[in-house]
Amino acid sequence: MLHLCRDLAQLGWQIDVVAPHAPNAARREVLDGIDVERFRYAWPASAQTVCYQGGALINLRKRPWEKLKLPALVVCEWATVQRRLLMGEYALVHSHWVLPQGFVGMLACTVSRLPHVVTLHGGDLFALRSPFLEQLKRSALVRAAAVTVNSSFTESRTRELAPSLERIERIPMGVDNASLRVAELDLARRLRNEHRRGNGPLLVFLGRLVEEKGPGDALRALGLLRRTHPDARLLLIGEGQDRPGLEQLAQDLGVGDAAVFLGWVDPGAVRAHLASADVFVGPSRTAPDGWVEAQGLSFLEAMAAGIPVVATRSGGIVDAVHDEKTGLLVDEAAPDQIDRAVRRIVEDDSLRQRLSMGGLALLERGFSRAASARRFSEVYESLV
Repeated sequence: MLHLCRDLAQLGWQIDVVAPHAPNAARREVLDGIDVERFRYAWPASAQTVCYQGGALINLRKRPWEKLKLPALVVCEWATVQRRLLMGEYALVHSHWVLPQGFVGMLACTVSRLPHVVTLHGGDLFALRSPFLEQLKRSALVRAAAVTVNSSFTESRTRELAPSLERIERIPMGVDNASLRVAELDLARRLRNEHRRGNGPLLVFLGRLVEEKGPGDALRALGLLRRTHPDARLLLIGEGQDRPGLEQLAQDLGVGDAAVFLGWVDPGAVRAHLASADVFVGPSRTAPDGWVEAQGLSFLEAMAAGIPVVATRSGGIVDAVHDEKTGLLVDEAAPDQIDRAVRRIVEDDSLRQRLSMGGLALLERGFSRAASARRFSEVYESLV
């Protein structure tokens, strides 16, 4: 979101952000020129635990009692947005995620009569499926001036939910596809020297450490890979509610010495961490509540870093990961297939080079940050 706001600002838009507050977060701050206001929805601040730390959907699934805070969150968000619209001279409202933001934006724009853009990122569209919530989503979508989606998979589900929608724009979120800078290359070399063992391949996983992102399958695949490549190692970048269980799984699988949990990494160093590896592994799987990977920015970030990608044949991932062209696709929950795909890449230089070049070419064709911001700006201009 911050990248998109920065890129839109460079195109001439003034962007103000409203987001939920969280313990130890600033109530108001300016991030790279973007004004951010975080609204409180529970007291004391330590009780504001619905959002962040892996995402609201996962928090609600892990801690169902958090649902009692949702009415207050929605009311406080609406009040903050309404106040901002009454005090400022805004041209439009852009809501990311249809619930609750899209619904809140619909209510606020009914009063202000401003154009309302709703962007669906997938999670709430796929997971929140009760008849009541489906109706709330449908109402927000059909009353929006424009609806954007991040993938063909999200688009098809959106059309099923609201078949009367006249305007849906497919605008994938983009990544920085500029060449790696000298400092990033230097850091990548240092990281590779630090974490690689012998001639073994170095794998990397980037994402929230939760079941649906598939880190458990990455660990199981590592165990299989070490039968033929005993020096193979896996870097896991990210945090999440399932980290303790995953660390125990690594021990149980006998790969505790080969799985490195790096935790949160500064965004400015992510590309260097990715570039240090031989293969990116992203084994996303469908969650028990119906969540599916709607797009998957981490796959694009790996392509931008120039490394081949192994991904599951799931959701919107296939828009970017084209089997045998920009990466290798495997089935969900199939560590054995991940093992075979990784071995193919590390043992075939021509395949590795073809996939890497294919990924970089794909980014140029429409998955860059610049392309994404330009498309959103065009939507804004058409409404204002």
